[in-house]
Amino acid sequence: MTATFWEAFRDLSLQNRLFFGFALLIAFAFEFINGFHDTANAVTTVIYTRTLKATWAVIFSGVLNFVGVLLGGTAVAFSIVNLLPVDLLIDSASARAVIMVISLLLAGVIWNLTTWWYGLPVSSSHTLIGSILGVGLANSLVTRGDISGVNWSKAGEVGLSLLISPLIGFVSAAALLLTMKRVLREPRLYHPPDDGDEPPHWVRWLLIATCGGVSLAHGSNDGQKGMGLILLVLIGFLPAHYALDVMHPTRARETREAAVAIRTALDGTQGPQVNALGADLEVVSTQLAGIDSFAQVPPHARWRIRQSIYRFRRDIAQAGLPPATLEALRPYRAALGRSIEYVPLWVVVSVALALGTGTMIGYKRIVVTVAEKIGKTHLTYAQGAAAELVAAATIGLADVAHMPVSTTQVLSSGIAGTMWANKSGVQMGTLRKIGLAWAMTLPAATLLAAALFTAGGILIPDARATRIPVAASHHVP
Repeated sequence: MTATFWEAFRDLSLQNRLFFGFALLIAFAFEFINGFHDTANAVTTVIYTRTLKATWAVIFSGVLNFVGVLLGGTAVAFSIVNLLPVDLLIDSASARAVIMVISLLLAGVIWNLTTWWYGLPVSSSHTLIGSILGVGLANSLVTRGDISGVNWSKAGEVGLSLLISPLIGFVSAAALLLTMKRVLREPRLYHPPDDGDEPPHWVRWLLIATCGGVSLAHGSNDGQKGMGLILLVLIGFLPAHYALDVMHPTRARETREAAVAIRTALDGTQGPQVNALGADLEVVSTQLAGIDSFAQVPPHARWRIRQSIYRFRRDIAQAGLPPATLEALRPYRAALGRSIEYVPLWVVVSVALALGTGTMIGYKRIVVTVAEKIGKTHLTYAQGAAAELVAAATIGLADVAHMPVSTTQVLSSGIAGTMWANKSGVQMGTLRKIGLAWAMTLPAATLLAAALFTAGGILIPDARATRIPVAASHHVP
């Protein structure tokens, strides 16, 4: 956070400074709660197979969650941010933007705490996405009279990943356990440990490795969701400062070079959509002429540049350009994306601390449900290893694909799959509760966020909606 940040912060009214601090507090609280809500995903197997004592297990998991956030990148964060057309919904730190951000954060915190209290392993990803959809839908219905204010294509992609991840967990973990029973014929691997039993040394290290793998993967994937939340707060309250990557010393020059290269490549291509692309590229290249860093751009011009880049990235996919042309433009489009899709280092480190610290407390409620109430027997060594290997691999692949998935859903369904494959029996009452919570999370978070957002707009005069003209609503992303 530089002096420029503090200058932007001082420009906020006292009310917005207080709201800004509250929004950041709630955003970090969400990630902290996410940590202890999801601790069971990593530590259940090592605790219940007596591989590690509970204290050491949660410390080990917390440290690797911290490292996972630092190493995880930012692509998943922007899958979350792009669920909303942020540039449309956020109007230069308006009171309505403030209420939007706080509403989605509060909805997520309320639902996560409620389900944690009842020991239900639900998805923080589901909760967050439902909250974002709730404020997007409420805003769009009031300001536009329709539901176009949500990025439905991105919502569909994210929803699909959340839908299929439990199926992948169940089937893959069951298949892996059956394979292990064919290859590894040591009977004690497939029977619940008796009092005083300890796992064989190689199993102990395997379970520690899988615990570490799940923790690292969880930090990588879920930490990015926290980054997305913080970015919503920062863009909502300090749009001029966080509209563009002002920290990179040559980012503006690289962005202008990319815009000029794309305009040159599109010369001779006709059509109204191509003309619109050219107009946005013209804004970028003109505003950035002779400039190396976005910090040199006047604050009032940064938002216009961001809007032009945002529109261009949206419209080029709909311009009907040949695939060969799109492929040739890919590196230049990526350069434009880097100017608006970035996460400040202090955000990464702060989210890592919140998630890592949260992971070290409050784990018992969910651990008991996952370990004792899904299957009818105690978790075996092989079941723990199979479920965690699948969870770590699934989340790692999701990171590569830049998609948010639920660690909770993958691991819970993986344990259920191993119970079925081992003929250990499954407690259908628990699975029904988990399934009901899974089915209710998205609509509950959506309705809660929408209700909070609507109430805020009614109670705070400055946050009341302004109807967007039809023509304008079709032009601005």
